Amino acid sequence: MTFPPKYFHDRLILLLLSTNVFLAVLSSVVVLLMLGNGKHGTGSFIVQCRNCSNQADINRFMHGGVLSLAAFIGFALIVLVVHVMLSLRVYRIHRQLAVIVLGMGVLLLVLAMIVSYALLVL
Repeated sequence: MTFPPKYFHDRLILLLLSTNVFLAVLSSVVVLLMLGNGKHGTGSFIVQCRNCSNQADINRFMHGGVLSLAAFIGFALIVLVVHVMLSLRVYRIHRQLAVIVLGMGVLLLVLAMIVSYALLVL
């Protein structure tokens, strides 16, 4: 795959690329640090929070293991790779479309970091 000639010379694209990489690495490090801090002695983490209004609060929190929360690291890396590849492909078509794709990647990584942190704090 050849890169568009002006792709890595575009300042906005480079800013969004570096922001995506920073957020993916930060999200991965935060998840790893929170998993390894030893706060949860049994290794059981809350992986889902369901809001069921017609049931009792007994089944509201679903528990899971480390692998369930480590999937957030894989998700961050997949989001990073997919959005960079999509922006590389659509840059030839239209520059603003590539910027929008990278901006959506930033939004998705921020939301993934918020959700993973909220689940790890519970």
